Amino acid sequence: MQDDIHGGDFVPQPRKLIIVLENASLEAAQIYPSNFNRKMQLLNCDEHQSILKKFGRDIAEARPDIVHQCLLTLLDSPLNKSGHLEVYIHTAKGVVIRINPECRIPRTIKRFSGLMVQLLEKQSIPSNVKGEKKLLEILPPPLEQYLPENTKKISLSWNAPKVRLYKYFKQLPDDQSIVVAVGAMAKGLDTFADSYVDEKIGISEYSLSASVACGKVCCALEDLWGVM
Repeated sequence: MQDDIHGGDFVPQPRKLIIVLENASLEAAQIYPSNFNRKMQLLNCDEHQSILKKFGRDIAEARPDIVHQCLLTLLDSPLNKSGHLEVYIHTAKGVVIRINPECRIPRTIKRFSGLMVQLLEKQSIPSNVKGEKKLLEILPPPLEQYLPENTKKISLSWNAPKVRLYKYFKQLPDDQSIVVAVGAMAKGLDTFADSYVDEKIGISEYSLSASVACGKVCCALEDLWGVM
């Protein structure tokens, strides 16, 4: 599985966009606890509806596909391949995950789910047997300690004033990196990043998926920073 996620054309660059996928649905559980099947599975609303309902859980809480779609959009972007992107996941359970820009995420949700279970159990996914480089890594909380001080920290919100991203980013200082918190959940309040952001902005008059929102942010900064 590790071979599926190892890429190699990352070139470091100084100025960064740091995306935080907030309130993410990544939770492993032993679905069928028995002597014959002790394997952990990543909870998802398609396969585990009856289990979730049995324990009074909203099926909207089990949407790892949202994180999967966001990671594919982000890590496939020219912004990432040019070295301008860092990605963190902050789960609904408070787990902080750092994604190496060289990581290549599995394309199918089934293989992605298996990879996330492996990560949650082992705390990291190395790039090779020697473990010299970690492609995925669980970090000690809180998340805020990994965000650089000299950054503009914003979160995306449907209720916030709408801006055109290119013009908004252009008015920021040229030497300043940017943190953008994106809600990676099916529904809920936009208070997920209130503890560390400076401002909330809206980026469309329409309701957007988290993956599309991530794509719009990347595209705006690719245009601004001359990344093709």
